[in-house]
Amino acid sequence: MKIVAIIPAYNEEENIVKVIAGVKKYLKNIIVVDDGSKDNTVEAAKAQNITVLHHIINLGKGAALKTGIEYSDADAFILIDADMQHSPEHIPEFIKALEEGHDMVFGYRQINKSMPFILRFGNTVINRSTKYLYSLPIKDSTCGFRAFTQEAYQKIKWNASGYFVEGEMIANAGNAKLTYTQIPIKTIYSDKYKGTTVLDGIKIVGNMIAWKVKKWS
Repeated sequence: MKIVAIIPAYNEEENIVKVIAGVKKYLKNIIVVDDGSKDNTVEAAKAQNITVLHHIINLGKGAALKTGIEYSDADAFILIDADMQHSPEHIPEFIKALEEGHDMVFGYRQINKSMPFILRFGNTVINRSTKYLYSLPIKDSTCGFRAFTQEAYQKIKWNASGYFVEGEMIANAGNAKLTYTQIPIKTIYSDKYKGTTVLDGIKIVGNMIAWKVKKWS
């Protein structure tokens, strides 16, 4: 099975080299998709002798992921963020789950005091909405550390260009009745203000309801 790591990045020149180095310990096929960064993310990534794709303007995380996936001819993909909030040491667990035949693999962060309260609260609301709407008891709906097969990708292709991509993936996976498993990962927050806001959370739940209604119609 050819597995490719897809790393979407935006203004991550301080972290991208460390992330790539961590991923290289477990995967040789790596694609960084720079989403219109204004710093030296592209140059730093290219110096690591991996595939680097570049959006001239910022299109959003969903668009960056799609660019990387559709460029590759991989059998499966592991998505990992470029901001050091996902520990690459979990990659072997994702690989094992894919090899065991799961369509998708979701990472979930341990809920503890290192996770900002507003994110803990928002994540809980989104998780419960996911379970109610799609009968998927996902433990961390907004975690971007996840994996899926090429076949699964064809069934979960998303329209979201930004951070709503995580929710749309889950909604599409639920509608397609894909098999999945979940893996606990380290909870790392280098910047407590980074991530989805309260407004983002409200929009995510609203979108999930809309995606469900569209399925019913």
